[in-house]
Amino acid sequence: MAAAGGPGGGVDSPVATAGNRQLKYISLAVLVVQNASLILSIRYVRTLPGDRFFATTAVVMAEILKGITCLLLIFIQKRGNLRQFGASLYDSILVQYMDTLKLAVPSLIYTLQNNLQYVAISNLPAATFQVTYQLKILTTAVFSVLMLRKSLSRLQWLSLLLLFAGVAIVQVEQQQGGGKPAHKGQGTQQSYMVGLVAVVVSCLSSGFAGVYFEKILKGSTASVWLRNVQLGIFGTLLGLLGLWSTEGAAVAQHGFFFGYTPLVWGVILNQAFGGLLVAVVVKYADNILKGFATSFSIVVSTVASIYLFDFHLNLLFALGAGLVIGAVYLYSLPKGPLSSRSLVGAAIQQQGHGAQSKELPSVTTDGFLSKVSAKEKGS
Repeated sequence: MAAAGGPGGGVDSPVATAGNRQLKYISLAVLVVQNASLILSIRYVRTLPGDRFFATTAVVMAEILKGITCLLLIFIQKRGNLRQFGASLYDSILVQYMDTLKLAVPSLIYTLQNNLQYVAISNLPAATFQVTYQLKILTTAVFSVLMLRKSLSRLQWLSLLLLFAGVAIVQVEQQQGGGKPAHKGQGTQQSYMVGLVAVVVSCLSSGFAGVYFEKILKGSTASVWLRNVQLGIFGTLLGLLGLWSTEGAAVAQHGFFFGYTPLVWGVILNQAFGGLLVAVVVKYADNILKGFATSFSIVVSTVASIYLFDFHLNLLFALGAGLVIGAVYLYSLPKGPLSSRSLVGAAIQQQGHGAQSKELPSVTTDGFLSKVSAKEKGS
């Protein structure tokens, strides 16, 4: 998949350059659509009147579907050789069990994060969630400095300050509005404070899990698909444990798939496959485009919320959202050699968006989607 002009390669031809440019913008479109559509669709199905599906079952189903997809992709990589496929999984998961067990901690945090995001989106306007959730960039940066001793440029620190200010302005605006904006189809009681606590805890867990994951996997040569299988094993088990402890009686009474509709299945499929898709296409996009995709998805979510949920946009919210959009873009600009390129991948998008290098796998921090992108450059 590497371009001809990659490390050690020749000069790109005009045709190859044009093709790579086209792939970059396709990647940009995929990132924007996937990021915005997932949040909007979850918000929509969680605020419809009628039977409400159990979020814990949706988290488990997404992990199962993602794991099955990754197993299929590994099988294809082994050219359909069942013996090699089985031997590879046995060696990677069971023989090297200590390596597998290392993923239990981030998997636990990601499972918690997945459930918290459902809680947050169920109680917050989609646009407010989208803006506030960008705090994961700040938490990832702080944990990277503390745990990995990484250096940030002055521009990055400035962007983090703008990010915090923007989120604070949005929260002030929401509180002034009573924290209870009107929404079409609002079928259940909502609590703004519950949603805010959920998204803040989700951002904290996102930052810690991503940096912890990067720390234990630094130098790893395992494929992105294998890592997702290992994470999926723990994610499914922990998701079932969470389901049993929080909603076990209700699920036993109504059934695992209670409240499931085609729209709910669409959300789960988007959650399960979206991150894996983005993990593949994002290798063609640079950091600036990734930052732009995140910013543009906030705009898309805000505009869509006005029409779908009667979201009321005012000057204060626009100011806060504008600061967040600018901060995300500034944070994604090219950095010096002391800056962490993979840190952007760990924080900016929910799908594993980072500049990969051979020495350092990049990590995604969004529990919704693919949790790691350990692709080697040029692989």
